Amino acid sequence: MIMTRFSATGATALLWLIALVIQAVFTPGLAAQGQASRYINPPALVKPNGYTHVVLAPDGRTVYVAGQVAFDSTGQLVGSGDFRAQADRVYQNLGRALASVGGTLEDVVKTTTFITDLKNVPTLREVRSQYARSGRPPANTMLVVSSLARTELLIEVEAIAILRTGVRFTE
Repeated sequence: MIMTRFSATGATALLWLIALVIQAVFTPGLAAQGQASRYINPPALVKPNGYTHVVLAPDGRTVYVAGQVAFDSTGQLVGSGDFRAQADRVYQNLGRALASVGGTLEDVVKTTTFITDLKNVPTLREVRSQYARSGRPPANTMLVVSSLARTELLIEVEAIAILRTGVRFTE
């Protein structure tokens, strides 16, 4: 009985070891895991206060983009009271954020969209379709909220992207 347990445990450990070796060989990006995440605030976006616009994970491919709103690079609101103009600027800002790590909106796999009025959903869909990859839109969660960080904001979108080509860091 003891021998059987040892053999099963040993076999399990051997299988895990083989799996780790295969993963290391076939997914070289994992070698970059020792690197730290990169925190990036692109100059094309408003200077953030207390958060970072873009975080690139240690794998060099996974990108987290903070919620983008309709501010230009100087912090001025684009499209006051105009949902379409704000949505357009938000997707432009997402594109700028992704470009800072060599990505595009084509790389986005998940978005979370916050809007302040459900009546704007048809307009949102129109604007989003101009920026989304055709035939393969990212997963999305939409939330209708009573207000965003500033009352004049009508939409905010955050994103997760997986870059097709990893970013290589040089120190």
